[in-house]
Amino acid sequence: MDSTQKHPKTLLEAIRYFGQPGVAVQYLAGLRWPDGAFCQKCGLTGEDVYFMASQSRWKCRGCKAQWSVKVGTIMEDSALPLDKWLSAIWMVANCKNGISSYEIHRALGVTQKSAWFMLHRIRLAMKAGGLDLPFDGRGPFEADETFVGGKISNKHLGVRKALGGRVNSSAKAIVMGILERGGRVRAKTIPNVTGPTLRGEVEKNVKPGSTLYTDALPSYRGLEKALFHETVNHLETYVRGKVHTQGIENFWSLLKRSLNGTYVNVEPAHLDSYVDEQAFRFNERDRNDGQRHAMVAANVGGKRLTYKALIGKSGDVAW
Repeated sequence: MDSTQKHPKTLLEAIRYFGQPGVAVQYLAGLRWPDGAFCQKCGLTGEDVYFMASQSRWKCRGCKAQWSVKVGTIMEDSALPLDKWLSAIWMVANCKNGISSYEIHRALGVTQKSAWFMLHRIRLAMKAGGLDLPFDGRGPFEADETFVGGKISNKHLGVRKALGGRVNSSAKAIVMGILERGGRVRAKTIPNVTGPTLRGEVEKNVKPGSTLYTDALPSYRGLEKALFHETVNHLETYVRGKVHTQGIENFWSLLKRSLNGTYVNVEPAHLDSYVDEQAFRFNERDRNDGQRHAMVAANVGGKRLTYKALIGKSGDVAW
C-alpha cells in the first residue's frame, strides 16, 4: 500500500473524493499497482503500458490487451461504478456493528440484491486467514468457542420438525477463536467441540511452549503436554489473576452484537464470512477509518466470488 497516497478521513470526505471524475480509478490503481500498472495478459510494464483516460482503461503496446482496474478483483464484471464500491468498502470496514444490505441499498442507490452480493465480496477482501495461519508470538493466548443461532423454539415449524424438536445448542453453529492478548484474534466455524477438534486447532496455531488460557471444558485437556495451559472454571469464577478468557469473550460480544442486531438472519453456510468481517475490524481497531478502508481496498485483487458460487449453485471462490 502506497503510504504517500492521499486517503480520505471521513465517510463524507470519501464520497466527495471518490465522486470526482477519474479519482476512484487512480486511487484503486495506486493501491493495486504502487509501482505502476502492468499488462494483465503478457506482463509488460513501464512505457509498454499506457492509460486511456477516455475509457478509464489501460492498454498494452505489445499484445494490445486492454483492462480496467476491476479486472482480477472482487469487483470484476460488476456494472456498479467504482465510487459506489469504494464507499461501500468504507462503510463495511468502519461500522463497528456491521452494516446490512438494506442500509447499503438505501445509502448508495443500488438494489438490495446487489448490495448483498457486494457485501459478501467485500468480506472476502477482509478475510485474514481464519485459524489457518499460525501466530508468530508465544502469547499469552486465550482460546474459547461460542454457539451462534437463534432459539429453536423461535424457528419456523418446518425447521423445528426437521431438527426433531431439539432445543439445545447441538442445532447451532459453533465458532472457535484464539486471541493473542494485546494482539490479534483468529476465528472460524468448527463442526463440534470434541477434544480432537479443539486441541487440533490450538496445536496448529499456537507454538509449543506458549502460554494458553481456556475455560474448564474437558476437551482442552492434554494441551499441557506442549503448552503452559491453565484453566478457569466459570462455575466458580471468571477471573483468577491472569487466568481468564475475558479478551476472547469481548470479541464474541462484538460478533454477536453484529449478528443479532445488524444481520439478524445469517445462513450457517455464510457464517465464516461474517466472522472474518468482525475479526478484521477487531484486529485493525487501532487504525483510523481511512487506514482500514485502504487496507481492504488494497486487498481486493486476486480474489473473486461469483453469484452462483455464493448461493451454492455451482462454481467456487476464485483466488
